[in-house]
Amino acid sequence: MTRFLHFIDSLSTWVGKSFAWIILVLTLGVSYEVFVRYVLRAPTTWAFDFSYINYGALFMMAGAYTLCRNGHVRADVVYRLWKPRTQASFDLVLYIIFFMPAVLALMYAGWPYALQSIGYREVSIFSPAGIPIFPLKTLIPITGLLLFIQGVAEIIRCIIAIRTNRWPRRLHDVEETESIIMQEQTLHAAEVEAAQAHEKKGA
Repeated sequence: MTRFLHFIDSLSTWVGKSFAWIILVLTLGVSYEVFVRYVLRAPTTWAFDFSYINYGALFMMAGAYTLCRNGHVRADVVYRLWKPRTQASFDLVLYIIFFMPAVLALMYAGWPYALQSIGYREVSIFSPAGIPIFPLKTLIPITGLLLFIQGVAEIIRCIIAIRTNRWPRRLHDVEETESIIMQEQTLHAAEVEAAQAHEKKGA
């Protein structure tokens, strides 16, 4: 089961990190627009569309990644004082009542919405540049699917925590632990080599 959970985490992580490169594209695009607008006095017609399309794609596709990292904002003043079993019970109820129905609704409504946009190659109405926005709308049901898959993983984590009163380790926790172990092994090997070299000099 742990391997299955880590597989879902790795999928969400790969998607999130892939779309994180949009930040670089967005930064370069906005910087270019600022330069031509205020230095060359020649603003572009596509800056607004470019910004909201890229930011929207980044925001949507980072949702499952943030969920797998347990990084969403949580009002946990009381929550963090509870035992893992209580936390998991509370989370499970919220996932079943609120999260999963909302995600299913997003997929259900987003699919025909995206198909319609793709059908007539929808472009932006906010500028004369005619920037295509159907790729952004296509991401809506995909976002819902990724959130649903990650939500299943989170529900499984809740069930495990309810049974064991301990949260199962997440993929990034395992990766960090492996990095620490590798660093310790490297340090230990260096210490052994230094000790052997010192012994040879003493001999």
